[in-house]
Amino acid sequence: QVQLVESGGGLVQPGGSLRLSCAASRSIFSVNAMGWYRQAPGKGREWAASITSGGITNYPDSVKGRFTITRDTAKNTVYLRMNSLKPEDTAVYYCNAIPNWASSWGQGTQVTVSS
Repeated sequence: QVQLVESGGGLVQPGGSLRLSCAASRSIFSVNAMGWYRQAPGKGREWAASITSGGITNYPDSVKGRFTITRDTAKNTVYLRMNSLKPEDTAVYYCNAIPNWASSWGQGTQVTVSS
């Protein structure tokens, strides 16, 4: 079982930036793709970004142009840089492999965008 630990969340004003980190307990070099997901209060979990082993990235329209996902295979870590944050980005953010490792969902990291 791979453990995933998210960090880097916090309280930020609208228009601000944060960088989230996701550290895996083993190598992610051979993982086909990694993704970030988020769950807002009262809503289901939704996909926020993904990156393949070849470095191809994809984003939903809601974050495209504002979020950037990267991966550092030497550190077994995936990052999510979030710029121009909006109140609707408020959520708990999680990372996982794609397809998901069902038993590897971590605690997530809370991001709150508010003035």
